[in-house]
Amino acid sequence: MGQEITWPSAAQGWEWDEKNLAYDSRTIFDYIDGAGELYLAYNFQNLIVRRFVKPGRPAIVAESYRMGSSEDAFGIFSYERQDDEVGIGQGSEFGGGFLRFWKGKYFISVYAEGEGPEVNKAILDLGHQFARGVPEEGPPPNLISCLPGTEAGLIAKNIRYLRHYVLLNQRFFIANQNILALTKDTEAVLTQYWVDRKKFHLLLIRYPTADLAERALQSFKKSFMPEAEGKGVLQTEDQKWTMARRQEKFVCIVFGAPQKKDAEKLIRGTEAKLPRRGR
Repeated sequence: MGQEITWPSAAQGWEWDEKNLAYDSRTIFDYIDGAGELYLAYNFQNLIVRRFVKPGRPAIVAESYRMGSSEDAFGIFSYERQDDEVGIGQGSEFGGGFLRFWKGKYFISVYAEGEGPEVNKAILDLGHQFARGVPEEGPPPNLISCLPGTEAGLIAKNIRYLRHYVLLNQRFFIANQNILALTKDTEAVLTQYWVDRKKFHLLLIRYPTADLAERALQSFKKSFMPEAEGKGVLQTEDQKWTMARRQEKFVCIVFGAPQKKDAEKLIRGTEAKLPRRGR
């Protein structure tokens, strides 16, 4: 089970009110009704919530989510990431008085129930204390290392690590059905690239076997791009390009590339970084 997080007790005059709220996979909906499925998709284990109070100031709420693995902690962090990095934990963002970061198996959010002097400073102070209190770091998903980097136009803060087709559709709609056969045994990374002042998407999926990857690729071609007649490349009505290809256990798809050569270059760059015998 591993060591538990060490909680801070105070920051900038805000002090813990000595109350704990605790939730597990059965009771998570009591706290975040409507969003619990998102956390469960990333192998949520438990949640501890504490409030920090200071007379005359809004309370600060800290939430500590323990996930099934460090990959899952990264995944839940990446799913809604949009603000700038602030150097807390293994990855973080802070904006609008809301701090989110991940470290090891933990995903942590800290926010105030209102605005006021020194609130943001206290939130960041609590965040740094939390990060020091997480006993150990953990690896991010290996799949991310297979993405061509910023030299190829990668927008790093738009990397989304996904484990369910519904989550994929919420970030980039593909189809009402699970045409790419995403399951708990697959993993996917969706991200954006910026080339010639235009953005387009790359989706990289790892399947348990090459056979399952091939079936998923054929399913995608048949459902999403039937006009391509199985060729795996198509210029869409908006004059942009979709390209899909498999290498062993991996399926790589580019959506909305401005030029065919841009799609080909990105897929080749990804294939060059893939392990030849899968993972």
